[in-house]
Amino acid sequence: MVIDFSERPIDRQVSAFLCRNVPGDIEPVRTILSLLSQAVGQGSICLDLAEIAGNTVRRSSGSEMLLPGLDHLRSIVQALPSVGRQGEHRPLVLDDEGRLYLYRYFRYQQILAGQIFSRTSSGSPEIDEPTLIKSLDRLFPQDGYGDDRQRQAASTALKRRFSVISGGPGTGKTSTVVRILCLLLEQPGGLRQRIAMAAPTGKAAARLSSSIVAIRESLQCSGEANLAIPEQVTTIHRLLGTLPGSTGFRHSDRNPLPYDTVIVDEASMIDLPLMTALITALLPDARLILLGDKEQLASVEAGAVLGDICRAGETYGSVVENCVTVLEKNYRFSEGSGISELSRAVNAGDDVEAMALMDAPGSTRISLEPLPNRDAIRRRIGVPLIDGYRGFLEAEDAAEALRRFERFRILCALRDGPWGAVGMNNVAETVLSSAGLLHVDGVFYCGRPLLVTENDYVHRLFNGDTGIILPDPSNGSLRAYFAAADGSVRSLPPEFMPKHETAFAMTVHKSQGSEFERVLMILPPEDKALLTRELIYTGITRAKESLTIWGDQSVFASAVRRRTERRSGLLDALGKRANLIF
Repeated sequence: MVIDFSERPIDRQVSAFLCRNVPGDIEPVRTILSLLSQAVGQGSICLDLAEIAGNTVRRSSGSEMLLPGLDHLRSIVQALPSVGRQGEHRPLVLDDEGRLYLYRYFRYQQILAGQIFSRTSSGSPEIDEPTLIKSLDRLFPQDGYGDDRQRQAASTALKRRFSVISGGPGTGKTSTVVRILCLLLEQPGGLRQRIAMAAPTGKAAARLSSSIVAIRESLQCSGEANLAIPEQVTTIHRLLGTLPGSTGFRHSDRNPLPYDTVIVDEASMIDLPLMTALITALLPDARLILLGDKEQLASVEAGAVLGDICRAGETYGSVVENCVTVLEKNYRFSEGSGISELSRAVNAGDDVEAMALMDAPGSTRISLEPLPNRDAIRRRIGVPLIDGYRGFLEAEDAAEALRRFERFRILCALRDGPWGAVGMNNVAETVLSSAGLLHVDGVFYCGRPLLVTENDYVHRLFNGDTGIILPDPSNGSLRAYFAAADGSVRSLPPEFMPKHETAFAMTVHKSQGSEFERVLMILPPEDKALLTRELIYTGITRAKESLTIWGDQSVFASAVRRRTERRSGLLDALGKRANLIF
């Protein structure tokens, strides 16, 4: 097999640094270490030597190298002075299964596995069982209309120091968590519970906060407990306390978070280093409750932590299995909903069924249409663009504009190139300007939608927040308007904006944690390795009412069949550690 390798400058630098003072033929070593660096850059936390042994590596320059077989390859790696075994402090680690790690990622993996195992195997938190059963019966009635999985998830969350609630959009993760808060607060002494809630991005935090406010009004929770349900949700980075100029946090095992229960939403977006930092910063007897969709795209950075945790029980029957609940019943989509059925088919990797669903008679809410060529794109996209964005551009005030903007979005598989988010934003500006809906006369123009791409704690703007440039009603000066978690609107001068992008179109990755009534998803004309079923699934499930996909049928089908492959030893670490004890 030929492994096509586009070596980045950082890959060359990493391999050159680690190959210093290595005698003999260093070319195979350089290639292996460059592949490791690239693997980490693509989201894996290790390089599996068994997958590259005996294969030909072909660089973008055209040069090729045939790697030796597995036994020889392992002996080459083991002989490197920079490679150590578990417990040795060297730049690289080679584990017993032939996985090669950068030391820091191996350490993160082992710490996280140890923390999870410790919390899943330690004694249960103190719970008054009669009170819990009474509360469960009221909040999750077993009358044929309730959801036993939600009840199970809530009970597990109270009885365990570590639990995971996974499920697709509309399966009731948020409503379950609000009921978990009620269960905690209704316990004897529960009103003294110190509870923190967080999410990876500011937008996800704001959505969880607004959902809690909406759900608690109809919650059958005792008066005092209902009033005590917290509404404040922060970002994980802010919860841990970022340190300027450092990758560390103010809170750690030496300075734990002062909370009895920590709940984290959108956990699929959390990378390995951040999840490790979070779990090690908890008090030993604190609960950690993770919410997320294990089928969604993993974090942009290294690791697929939520997926590995959920698979640990399935693969090994480990103790982690008893801490994971997967919600399946969908409350957003009616039975037989096209979007719901399509997401299931994509999850299963069934491209034939997925294509049939979009070709089915009457499936007007979901469709797969040919991708127009570059010359026709502006004509073809004009109708959906104008129909999708006219509403917010003609709104009378900022609050209404922000609400209307969330009705429609263009999602792109890529960031760059003519079919990527950057190219589509340029097209959108041109088309909407030609329609008289925009006047692009500078960087900050009236009606420009914004997507924040970095956290700014001074101005309380966070990665994932969306806003719009609009005139100030009092003096006409342009300001950037954003929706606050409490439903109000706040603004700041555009010059104070942190790093951001135009947001008529956004990548599927950056759409995580968002929901839109209508979605137009654009795939590139050629098949690419990053087009996977997880990406397609994530894009599909951002839509609540209708979905249109522009792309070649073969590209779509290939993406549905392809899984995201992230190499990790976390799943094995969880399973083996559990099996050693039990």
